[in-house]
Parts: sequence; C-alpha cells; structure tokens
Amino acid sequence: MTEILTADARAAALAPLGETGWAAVPGRDAIRKIWKFRSFSEAWGFMSRAALRAEKLNHHPEWSNVYNVVDITLTTHSCNGLSALDIDLARHMDSLAPGAEIQRDHGEPVSCLCELHHRRA
Repeated sequence: MTEILTADARAAALAPLGETGWAAVPGRDAIRKIWKFRSFSEAWGFMSRAALRAEKLNHHPEWSNVYNVVDITLTTHSCNGLSALDIDLARHMDSLAPGAEIQRDHGEPVSCLCELHHRRA
C-alpha cells in the first residue's frame, strides 16, 4: 500500500513544487495547479502526455479541461492524502509544459480562450 508522505518528505517536496505553481487544496491533503495553454490542441497534448505517465504509475489525477485550461488536483486516494506518487506525477507534469501560463491564485475565476473570444465578438 502507498504511504502518506512523512513531515520531512512533505517539506522537502512541496516547497519546490510551490515555486512552480502547485498549491495546497483547502480542507484536503492534496495539491492543485492550473495551466493555461495557447490552444485547445496544446492543452490536449499535455493531458495526453500526462495520462501516459499516470497510467504507467497507476496513479490517476483529478482534472478538468475547458478549451485551453487544464486544472489538476493530485492526492492518493488509497492513503487518503499526499504520497510520493503525487510528487512524482507533479514533477513530471511540470516538465511537460514549461511554457504554459500558470494561474497561481486559485481563488480567482478561470477564464479560457473561448470566453475571451466570445467577449470580443
């Protein structure tokens, strides 16, 4: 069974992930990140590459996609909290999209490109 992160492992792993845009999810032992890509195609490509890694790890994220935006939450359901699987998957996802815009304020509404195009029309 997968083990929840120890306090030392958590401190060592989460600080660098925080610098890349991962943040704690209020009320859960989970982390979340929101990527904004230049297009739906880029977002889908990112999700496809991330899905291959998730399948290899047998560790599947909670995620949503609206046009160019991908919103991901990581937690390990089998241990009811963060594990090394989440850290590995988060680091890998970061390596897949170095040029994407990151929405760091998770309290703000997320606007996708289709909404921006609609407002201009």
